[in-house]
Amino acid sequence: MASMTTHERVSRMYEHQEADRVPMMASPWESTVVRWRREGLPEDATVKEYFELDDIGYLGGVDTSPRFPEEIIEETDSYVIDRDRWGLTKKNFKPVSTTPLSMEHAIKDAATWQEAKERMTPSRDRIDWELLDKQYKALRDADGWVGIAPWFGYDIVNARMVGTETLLLAMAAEPEWVKDILNTMCDLALALLDMVWEEGYTFDELMWFDDMGYRNGLLFSKDMWRDMVRPYQVRTIEWAHAHGVKAHLHSCGNIMALVPELVDMGLDALNPMEVKSGMDPVGIKEAFGDELLLRGGFDVRNWDTYGEAEEAIRKKLPRMMEQGGYIFSSDHSIPDSIDFETYSRIVELVKEVGQYD
Repeated sequence: MASMTTHERVSRMYEHQEADRVPMMASPWESTVVRWRREGLPEDATVKEYFELDDIGYLGGVDTSPRFPEEIIEETDSYVIDRDRWGLTKKNFKPVSTTPLSMEHAIKDAATWQEAKERMTPSRDRIDWELLDKQYKALRDADGWVGIAPWFGYDIVNARMVGTETLLLAMAAEPEWVKDILNTMCDLALALLDMVWEEGYTFDELMWFDDMGYRNGLLFSKDMWRDMVRPYQVRTIEWAHAHGVKAHLHSCGNIMALVPELVDMGLDALNPMEVKSGMDPVGIKEAFGDELLLRGGFDVRNWDTYGEAEEAIRKKLPRMMEQGGYIFSSDHSIPDSIDFETYSRIVELVKEVGQYD
């Protein structure tokens, strides 16, 4: 089969048809890239360029935060403590190599939420039009797959705005407050996407980050999901389909219990299918492979050793890529425990095994 562009390749995956090869993408940590440059990755090349991965990109510059004042509180040679526009005070190492340590949230209850809510009105100055234009032209010129991924929903409220314990307790004790946060965020995100679309920046896919699970299952009950989370997810999918684009959900953790209902809602794509949390990518493929595009599903913990990675890829990739509907990546971002040579061999292997006849 003749070589395809990324847009042609991914389009066929969404149509559940075979292409020239399986599309490939990667999300290494910043510290992973630092290591790889020491081990052979050229300074003037990105990971995508060097490994000839697919031009799958997500437009940035859409600010859905409460726009709290940003401040660096403390910085040393090894770490930085800052307060971001979400109102989160956090600590992280330099270069970034871990999940940040959340220290304090500006939004603590329904009262402090009301103060933040007043900041969350849609306006054109929430969009970095210069950045958006630059990224859009680069992806279109490369005949790439253009996505957009504004932050909103349960995951960002949990991780940035309120915090896990406060949010989960509120879902049980103050569901109307939780609904107000989630719906306000969705309203803001979709209003900004309307502005982007109306300016002519049409994209192929709307993805949103919404981690809803951990290693043993959902973070909340299915009834809570149906009452508080599902409604704005349905609105998101409906917005995407009304604009002729695909709806793609990122959810870490074990959300196997939700997959059938997500399919019924019209979801088009799911990632990253975290094997280490109990997700079953092959099972999802067998049950919903003609309805869902799948991305990920390869346990990144096995990539420290090429032999383990090779065994999994040779065994599972042919099944995942049957009749299209699959994009290769790990089941999460790539940590700095993985060396440059090993990842190079993994890419070569996927390009070999991932060829369609």
